[in-house]
Amino acid sequence: MVNARAETARHWGESIQVTHSMTGYATRDGAGEGWRWTWELRSVNGRGLDLRLRLPDWPGEIEPQVRAALSKAAQRGNVTCALRLTRADAEGVATLNAAALTTVLSTLREIEVRAEEAGLTLVHPTAADIATMRGVLTADAGEEADPAPLRAAILADLPPLIEAFTEMRASEGAALESVLRGQIDAVEKTTHAARALLKTRGEAMEQSFRDALAKILSRTEGMDEARIAQELAVLAVKADVTEELDRLDAHVAAARELLDLKGAKGRKLDFLCQEFNREANTLCSKAGFPDLTRLGLDLKHTIDQMREQIQNLE
Repeated sequence: MVNARAETARHWGESIQVTHSMTGYATRDGAGEGWRWTWELRSVNGRGLDLRLRLPDWPGEIEPQVRAALSKAAQRGNVTCALRLTRADAEGVATLNAAALTTVLSTLREIEVRAEEAGLTLVHPTAADIATMRGVLTADAGEEADPAPLRAAILADLPPLIEAFTEMRASEGAALESVLRGQIDAVEKTTHAARALLKTRGEAMEQSFRDALAKILSRTEGMDEARIAQELAVLAVKADVTEELDRLDAHVAAARELLDLKGAKGRKLDFLCQEFNREANTLCSKAGFPDLTRLGLDLKHTIDQMREQIQNLE
C-alpha cells in the first residue's frame, strides 16, 4: 500500500521535512589576512522573501554569492545580512595623507595670518596636534593587496553562519508546529463533539417543529398539512450541518499533511485557516441549538489561535 504521507507529498510536489519559523538570528566572527569581520544574519515575518544585504564594497564583489546562498536557505521572511570588516592591526598602522596635510598646514597658516592682523597671538600647534586633525593620518586599509584570499576567507564563514541561522528557524518552527498540532487536535475533538450532538439536536429541533406545527394548526382551519410538512422538511435541510462537519474533518487531515511537508507552508496553512473559519462560521449560523453554538464558538477561538501561530511560519 502506498504511504499516505508520501502520496500527499507527491500531490504537493514536496517531500517530508521540518517546519521552519520565519524568525531567526545568527552571528559569526572571523579573522584572517590581517582583518577581522563579523557576519550578522537575522529575519522576521514577511509575505514573501525580502533580502536586504549590507556588505562593504571591498574586498571585491561578494553580493551574488551571499544572495544566492540566502535564497536557498530561506523561502519567506524579511532577511537582513550584514558584514562588518575592520583591519586587525588598525590601531598600530597609520599612513600620512600628504594632500590632507598640505591642506591643513595651509589652513593653519591662513588662520595665523588673520589672527596677527587682528592683534592676536596664537600658540603654535605641535606635530602631535596636527597629526590628530581629521584626514592627516589614515589607517592603512591594505586595499592595494590582492583581495582574493580575504574574500575567500570571509565567504568561508557564510555556510556555518547560514547553518546556525537555519537551525534556529528550525528550532522555533518545531515549537510552533507542536503548538499547531495541539490546536488541530482540539479542532478535531470539537468537531467530533459537535457530530455527537447531532442526534440530540435533531430530536430537539423535530420536537420544536412539531410544537410550532401544532400551534399553527390549532389556529388555522383548512391549512394544507402536506404543505406545512414540506416547509418543515426544507427548514430541516437548511439546518443540516453534516457537510460543514465533514469539511472540517477534511481540513484537519489536510493541515496535518501540510505540516509533514518541507519548504514554505505558511501561506498554504493560512489559506486553510480561512477555510476552517468559514465552516465554523456556517456551523454557528445554522446551529439553532445552544450546545452546538457553544462548540462552534470554541472552534472559532481555536482557529483564531492557529492563525496567529501560522503567521510566524515560513
